Amino acid sequence: MYQALYRKWRPMSFDDVVSQPHITTTLRNQIASGKTAHAYLFTGSRGTGKTTCARIFAKAVNCLDPKDGEPCLECEICKNADKGSLADIIEIDAASNSRVDDIRELREGVAYTPEMCRYKVYIIDEVHMLSPGAFNALLKTMEEPPPHVKFILATTEVHKVPETIVSRCQHFDFHRIRTEDIVARLKYIAGEEKLTLHDDAANLIARISDGGMRDALSLLDQCVAYSDEITVETVSGAAGIAGRDHLFDILEAAFARDSGSMIRIIDDLYGRSKDLAVLCSELITQMRNVMILMSGSNTDDLIVCLPEELVRLKKMAANTDIDTVLYFISALQSCSERFSRSTNKCIEMEMCAVRMCSGKSGAGASAAQSGVSPTVITSFNERLTKLEKAVSSGRTAAAPAEEEKPKALPPKPLKKFDPNDFTPLEDWKNILEIINERIPAIGAFLRNSAACIEGDMFYLIVASDFALKKFRARADDANALKQIVNDYYGKNFGFMLFSSHDVELEDQENPISTLISRAKSAEIDVEVKKNI
Repeated sequence: MYQALYRKWRPMSFDDVVSQPHITTTLRNQIASGKTAHAYLFTGSRGTGKTTCARIFAKAVNCLDPKDGEPCLECEICKNADKGSLADIIEIDAASNSRVDDIRELREGVAYTPEMCRYKVYIIDEVHMLSPGAFNALLKTMEEPPPHVKFILATTEVHKVPETIVSRCQHFDFHRIRTEDIVARLKYIAGEEKLTLHDDAANLIARISDGGMRDALSLLDQCVAYSDEITVETVSGAAGIAGRDHLFDILEAAFARDSGSMIRIIDDLYGRSKDLAVLCSELITQMRNVMILMSGSNTDDLIVCLPEELVRLKKMAANTDIDTVLYFISALQSCSERFSRSTNKCIEMEMCAVRMCSGKSGAGASAAQSGVSPTVITSFNERLTKLEKAVSSGRTAAAPAEEEKPKALPPKPLKKFDPNDFTPLEDWKNILEIINERIPAIGAFLRNSAACIEGDMFYLIVASDFALKKFRARADDANALKQIVNDYYGKNFGFMLFSSHDVELEDQENPISTLISRAKSAEIDVEVKKNI
């Protein structure tokens, strides 16, 4: 029966483990000196050797004839362990055995002595998947297990493991396997399997595998199905990275600010059932490649792509600036995050395309990311420039040069907002109904409120300073309100909140009553339905 390469060539001893000398040396020395711990925690990304080292450790501590901390691989214990028929080495998949009852069964088994071995070794894979109750059930047993029991926990997400568990273990962090080590291992295995593996193909497999030996061997297995002579073209076909011209066509259209071409390509891919979430992720990866190319020289080895794709990426990097690249990455990441909440992913992706083509690098990109109008940024920059000039010339902003003072115009009272130019928003009634339905708590603060839109800004006036303070103190409520308004109009607005006192002029009393009466005269009911 054919056996997958990653299973057939799984390391059998510590000497065979690749790129983890800081771990294998320590474990070997502990076993050789007889000073092993009762519990270990192996962490790291997939395919770096966590479970493999756990199995080797379990064999080595029970081996009848160990050699310098290594299992002999010839005694009855080693052979049965390799076959998976040794009852004293128990592997548990926490993803499918995450309940408290499963851990209770483990605790009952711990009390019994080993059948054949010196130690009973429990290997719990993906331990972060255990439920909180299961972790609690495991705590006491792990802290003071019987002398004949050892635990080895393995996980890819150590941050999900309770600190009470981590503190009871010796913690070993597995590094991603270096590209050169993966290449060397691939070439060795290819030679043993009588395969022709070209150097550039081995390098591409190693870079695609992202530091995981299991992924590299699985991809090599796929390549073998294509041909016994494995070239770059074979790898690209097996890995599915061939025929990706649409990715670079989209990005080139984005850099050319051609939103029409971007939308046509997206629509074509959507019509061919392309997963747009995957498309967005692939675009982010290629934009990351452009960013890496722009970050400095000698970075080609950090990029995963075909040689002809690298030429197109370098051309993009040479004809743009880093602010634009960062803006594109930010826009794509925001689009990816919104997919889970969107009712139509195609429209979301098309909006992202338009946003990328209409956005600008530098200050414009920063403004788009922060939600502040570019006009506001420009005005602020102009005022800042004038202030810098005044300071450098020895003047203050409060006392401009004599020739710059206006002579004919009398001073005017400063006002924050002019209610005479305020046109109540007709859609505000509908928005209030949505707010009251989704988040009734916010509706309570919006009684007798009014709103308007001017350009990219959304102005909201609430009836009292108390309501305004509540909104400013409750950031989640304010963000929820902004999201509802943005979703209603399909546009990201800059928001400004006022109380009735904020819009007061020197020669006029509180204008909120005037605003509300004007709204009522236009037959617009701005009262929130009282369903709280």
